Formats: sequence, structure tokens, C-alpha cells
Amino acid sequence: MRRTTFAAVLALALAAGAPPVLAQSPQPVPAAELARSVDIPFEAFTLDNGLRVVVHTDRKAPVVAVAAWYNVGAKDEPEGQTGYAHLFEHIGLFNPTENLPGGLMEPLRAIGATDWNGTTWFDRTNFFQTVPTSALDQALYMESDRMGHLLGALNQERLDNQRGVVQNEKRQGDNQPYGLVYYAQLEALFPPGHPYRHSTIGSMADLDAASLEDLRQWHRDNYGPNNAVLVIAGDIDAATAREKVQQYFGHIPRGAVNEPAQADIPTLPARIDQLMHDRVPNTRLYRTWVVPGMLADEAADLQVAASVLGGLASSRLDNALVRGDETATSVGTGYQPFHRIGMFTVTVDVKPGQDADAVSRKLDALIADFIANGPTADEIARTVTSTLSGQIQALEPVGGFGGKAVVLAEGELYADDPGFYRKELADLGAVTPASVKAAMDRWLTRPVLATRVDPGEREPYAEAAATRPAPAPAEPLPVSPREPMPPVGPMKALDFPTVERARLSNGMEVIYARSTTVPTTRVAVEFNAGVAADPADAPGTQRLMLDLLTEGTAGKTAVQIAEEEERLGAGIAAFGSVDRTTVALTAVSANLEPSLDLLADVIRNPGFRPGDIERRRNQQLAAIAQEKSSPNGMGARALPLVLYGPDHPYGRAWSGLGATEAVQALDREDLAGFHQRWIRPDNAQLFIVSDRPLAELTPLLEARFGTWTAPAVAKGVKAFDTPVPPARPRVVLIDRPQSPQSLIMGGVVLPVTGRDDLVTLNAANEVIGNGFLSRINQDIRETRGWSYGLSGRVNLLEHQTPYIVNAPVQSDRTGESIAVLIEQYRAFLGDRGVTPAERDRTVNGNVRQLPGSFETSAAVLNALRSNALYGRPDNYWETLAPRYEALTPGAMDAAARQVLGSGDMVWVVVGDAAVVRPQLESLGMEVEVRAAR
Repeated sequence: MRRTTFAAVLALALAAGAPPVLAQSPQPVPAAELARSVDIPFEAFTLDNGLRVVVHTDRKAPVVAVAAWYNVGAKDEPEGQTGYAHLFEHIGLFNPTENLPGGLMEPLRAIGATDWNGTTWFDRTNFFQTVPTSALDQALYMESDRMGHLLGALNQERLDNQRGVVQNEKRQGDNQPYGLVYYAQLEALFPPGHPYRHSTIGSMADLDAASLEDLRQWHRDNYGPNNAVLVIAGDIDAATAREKVQQYFGHIPRGAVNEPAQADIPTLPARIDQLMHDRVPNTRLYRTWVVPGMLADEAADLQVAASVLGGLASSRLDNALVRGDETATSVGTGYQPFHRIGMFTVTVDVKPGQDADAVSRKLDALIADFIANGPTADEIARTVTSTLSGQIQALEPVGGFGGKAVVLAEGELYADDPGFYRKELADLGAVTPASVKAAMDRWLTRPVLATRVDPGEREPYAEAAATRPAPAPAEPLPVSPREPMPPVGPMKALDFPTVERARLSNGMEVIYARSTTVPTTRVAVEFNAGVAADPADAPGTQRLMLDLLTEGTAGKTAVQIAEEEERLGAGIAAFGSVDRTTVALTAVSANLEPSLDLLADVIRNPGFRPGDIERRRNQQLAAIAQEKSSPNGMGARALPLVLYGPDHPYGRAWSGLGATEAVQALDREDLAGFHQRWIRPDNAQLFIVSDRPLAELTPLLEARFGTWTAPAVAKGVKAFDTPVPPARPRVVLIDRPQSPQSLIMGGVVLPVTGRDDLVTLNAANEVIGNGFLSRINQDIRETRGWSYGLSGRVNLLEHQTPYIVNAPVQSDRTGESIAVLIEQYRAFLGDRGVTPAERDRTVNGNVRQLPGSFETSAAVLNALRSNALYGRPDNYWETLAPRYEALTPGAMDAAARQVLGSGDMVWVVVGDAAVVRPQLESLGMEVEVRAAR
């Protein structure tokens, strides 16, 4: 759950003179008015074979989302077949079909699909992609071949490959801090045989035992058209959609009828206190109840209860445990509604050094008090407004993980009504303090599962079998040929929104583009600072300063800021990339003026109260400790220092959390000084994407930022003249015991910057490193099954840019994986360069994905920001298509060889040294062992 934690602050402003008096703004609009913005018109029909189809028309961009949802998930798996739904999602996503022997990934990339993936959860499996309108016929052909023509292409080798990939996906998740908790919670909450008792990923043993015939029968039982919902949303009308769906899906016969498993809501006979251990820096407490699911009348009440208790930035638990007695560094509460049941979970990270038993007792008392007294009407109103604002923003894309297609599909699949979202909104609007209290009285006074994870050695891990018995022979299945896949029609060129500019009276530049799909405004005030601006002897300064911006201003406490955001349906976030520092606002446009007031106050008038500094310092120290306990955090902390050295601005952890000793030593003067040197109008640009025209917005921005003046102190300067250490290929090993996976990170600093023309280089790198179809991913993931996924990317920075490989692999294949990576890069940079087919796939995909790449205002805003950072013209994105089309394999090879050279890298490995060090030493390279820093 993402939210910002605030603290009460009353302090002086840093800017010269008194805090500015901001213009008075209108009051927030009522939630009912916001709710009217949530509307998804649709038409629905059903084919003779039972396929339910929902169509939504949205002409904002020449793209169409295609999403196939099947009413089968983990809850439908019988004993001994856990993980089958998810395993079959992988088979459907990555394996060939009967009429597409090369699989779907290559043609999807070639047509420029965006937002394409597949997912599995307790209740459903889905496959989705957003494609250019002229490629819709191809997308429907592929989706229908996946539905009706898959089994004849599934063989033992392909099953074994995806089994290995899925088992590495499991290892990757299990390898994270607290990664084994969910399994234990499910087994404690649900009785044996309950459909929700096992995780979606399944057990290693059941995955090992899955046979080819098992998976064939699983498909026959569950993936017929009569068990599916197909949503088509975007640049299409219902009549055209009906004709096309009938053409491509109408011939598929009905399958077996899968009635989704029924499941009751179990009640524990008594409280369960569950103790676990993990290699983590602090104790974490959980409280979990099984409650009603998404179709229940109490769903909205439970959602509101979770938000008020621990979801809002102003939540009860934040105020009591994080801001109040400061015994916790973070809290969270969530209601997860599933089809048949829901889960209500509270999480508390105990502050290191605190008495976890005392925090646990206080947590129980706080929950009991909330259940007994319920929320206030104001807390409910703020929750409803925040929820509606999020819903409006989520409906901007037509597809993907959370767009309009998802809302329609969920409604039809679970409630037999694509418009079910209307009932959900109505229920949310009808919530009262009494209804929330009644729901909690009924469901949260039952016995709770209280899980506690203490630092220590992990419990034993159940690995996959080292070897599996030879599979029983299976007869090949007949293949059902059909007409060839249709060609892609003429593509529309990208029409990027017109970029407009203004300048405030103090010189601040405003860069604007209009987006009218949803009534929202996004603002990013960006400063030329970033992690690279951190003092070399005080890394973490920027992060602590940024966290304190939203802790309070000269005139507002943290709680007042949080509550105002919630009433407005606004979100303010302060964050830093490597090169830039940003304070961003997302607001519903109806509440833009008071939201801008709040943004300006946060930026211009930080409080930096000593008590808040201490609290945020302790939270940052806890975050550093967490980062040092996770494989990704450990690797990401090590690699920049190895590549750039300790004196270079890029030679520190790019998360910006900094070093423990440095953060411990920071004081108010350090933070105020950083703000004065870097967070100032003469070091800023203001980016904005809105449904309102620039002529309306400029006076609003002028009133809030135009009078801002720079302080007398000199503006900060970053020292990029520090030399980068000479490259020295070797292995740097960071020991992390009990790790079922190793994280491999390879890197080299390139002789280019982010402001250089890297179009050809990046196109060439798609062949070897970037994307699912890259050679390294196809080899180590798809052919060998040693990883859930890996990549190699040109990691764009404003100045000297690195190339970074990220490869989590199973521990017993660590050394072999590095050897494979070394060989793949040497071959690519040698005599096995880009082939004509790889060139065509890369060029077609990059050209055709452009019109769908800027469907949302967030994507447009990020494009404006990256253009400014890398010195690109306003029409940069519109110039790319002809440049891609002019590429040749030879030009791509030349760019890769010129910049990547021999491909020699330094390899940082985070893993269990007892397992991986002998493998690494066999590579014949220097192995340097380091502790996590």
C-alpha cells in the first residue's frame, strides 16, 4: 500500500522573508460530483459457444485493448495440483500455439503491443494486450488461437521449460524479506481442503509432479469459451467488434463447464499467535481475518474500515504508532476482496530497539478501540474522495493491469454484470459510521491470526527436487489448422500532444501538454539535483529533506496536510531520481486550485521541526536496514559504488537512502542548507499535463510560484569532473545465507551520456538484452529455465551512463549463468550480430508501439520530463518512426560494438556464498567478497 507518512510540524519557513500568502481557493467539490466522472459505457453479447463479450468505445488514441479472462484460478485447483492455473498461464503466454509455432510473443512485439501480459490469482486467469487499431485482427487471431488451438502445440520439453521458469518465479518471491509469511498465513487461516488455503504459485512438489497429461486435462476442463469473458476496449465500435469476434472465436467449440469453487468464510476457533523468523532487520506484526468478498454487501464498509485504520496517510495507526509514540516505522491496513472471500490484514513494522511485545499489545488495543467506536463521518468522506480520485485516474488507459477493460471484465466474470462498478460506487457512497462499525462488529471481533516475524535464521525451505522421474510417454495430439494470421493494416503515425510553454514572473519555465481523457491535472516541479546532488560525505541528505517536505509546513501540521490531500482527492509526492529532484501533484481538476495551494506550501515553506527530523531519520535508518536485507537492495547499493567509485556523484546507492552513519549525523542545518541550495526557483522547471488549457493554468501557477524568490546562498553544483575508475572485470560476491536464488548484476560505464543520440544503440540492445525476446532472456529463462526473467539495459543518466544486467537465477546455476551471459555478449559483439529478422521485429515493434505509448497523462508528463533531462526537442517522439525504419543490421551492430566494446563487465552477485562461491571461482575470474554496505 503506497502512502506518505506525515508528522505534526510547526516551524519557520526557509525562504527569505515571511511565508507567502496564497490566493484563497474554492472549497473541494462534493464526492458525488466526482463520482459522475466514473462512467464506462459498454455493450455486451454472447456467442453461441458461450463466450461472453464486452465492448467499450474510446477514440482518444488509435489503440484497442484485448483482454481474455477465464473463471479459473488457484481456488479451483484440487489437492496435489496446486500451481496448475499459474503454470498454465505461463504455457498460454509464452509457448507456441498450433497455428503460431513461434509463439505469441514475437508477433505481439512486432505489432507494437503495449501493456501485454498474463496474470493468475485465486479466482481467475487473464491474458491481455493493447494493440494498434490496425493490428486488432492479428491480436484477435492470436487470442483465439490461445483459447482454441493450444493443446496440440504443448509437449514435454515446453512443459519442463515453463515449470523451471515458474519455480524460479517462486524462488524469486520467496527470497524477499518476509517472503514466506503468506504461505503460513493461508495454512493457518483456512482449514485443510478449503479452496483458498494454498497460494497461487503452488508448491514445489506439486509443480515437480505435474505431468503433460495433467496439464492437457486442466486445459480441457477450464479454458473453453464458455468459461471466458472477452473485453475489447478502445478505438472500435460494438458492431465491428461483434463481427470480428464471431470471425475469430465463433468456431471454437464449447468446453467443459467450470463452476468456480464455492468457499465459506471460516472462523478460527480461537486466536492464533504464529511466530516466524527471517533474515530481516526488524520485527513485523500482522493481524489477519478472513472476511466477506467483493460481492458482499459489507465490502464497501470493510474497504473504508481498512483505509481509516491504516490506509490513509492520516490513518489511526499512523497517528498512534508512527507519529504518536514512534514505536513503529510503518503501518498498513488492507482489505483484499476476492470472489468468495476477502482478507483484512494489518501490518506494523516495529521500530528497531522497541519492545515488540508492548507494540503488539498496543496494536490490539488500538484495533479494539476502533472497532468499538468506529470511524468519524469526516474520515469516511476523506476515504470516499480519495478512492474516487484513484478510480478516475485508473480509468485513463483502456487496458493493462488496471484500466477500463479490467473493470468491465471483473464485473462480468464475478457478478455477471460489466457495470458492477456502479453498484460498488453506490455502496461506497452509502457508507456511514454506523455501517462501518456494524461490519467490523460482525467480522473483526472474531478470533484473529496474529503473525509475528522476528529477526533470525529462516525456517527450512522446501526446494524443488534435484531430479524428477522420467515422464510417462504421451501421444501427440492432433493439430487443428486454420486460415493464416491476417496481416497488419496501415498504421497511424504518432500524434504527440502539442507542447506549449510559459514563463512565470520569477523566470520559472512552464512546460505543458493537454490531455482531456479524464478530468485530472498532473504537475511536476523538477529541480536539477537528485541523488547525485547528495554531499559525498553525507549520502541520504536529499532523501531525508524530501521526506520532511510532506511532514509539515510553517502553517500546517502533517496531519492537516494529509487530511487536506484526502479531502481534495489529491496526492503530493516528493522523490528523487539520480539526476533530478521532483515534487509532484496529482489532482482532480475540479479541486486544482486548493491542491496547488498545498503543493506550493509544501515546496516553499518546509518546517524541519527537530522532532520530525528525528522520527524521519529513524524511519530512513530502518529503510536502509531493510534495503541491506533484500537481494535487490544489496545489489543496487553495491553496483554504483563498484562502477563509479566513492567520489563520483553517481557512486552511491541510487535509492537515495544513503549511509547509516551519514544519516545519523544529519542535523537541521544540513537539511535547510540542502533545501536552500537546490530547492529554489532558479533551479526549477514546472511540467504540467491537464484537461484544462494553459491559458487557464498560467495565472494559477503565477499566483503560487511567481513570487517565489531564490535565497541569497549560492545554487548547488554537481561535480561530474570526478574521473570514473578504470573498468576491472571481476566478480564481487555479497553473502546472503539461505538464499534460494542469486541476484546477478553486471555493469560497465559506457563512453556516452544520456544526452547523446542513443536510438540506434538502444535498438541494437533490444536484440541482446532488453525485453522478453532478447537473446539473454530467451537463453537463460526460456531455454534453460534457470530464471524468472533477466535483462540488460542502457541505464540512461544525464551524464556518463552505465550498462546494467539484472539476472536473478537459481542458486545452483549462478556460475553457469554468468558464463552464459559472458558468451552471449561476446558472440553478439563479435560474429553473431543482429540478424535481418531481429532487425525487422525490433523496428516494427518500436514504430508500431508509439501511438499507444502516450495513452495516459502520466506517460505524457514523463515524456516531457525526459525530453528536458536529455536535451531533446519537443517533437522528439514524432521523429523516431522514420529513424527506426532507416536502421539496418549493420548500423545496429556498429553502434553496439562502438559503445559496448568487448562487453567485459564487473559482476556483483548477491547469494549464499557457501553455495555459489565455488561456482564463481570456477569461472577463472577474480572473486572479491564484500559485506553489504
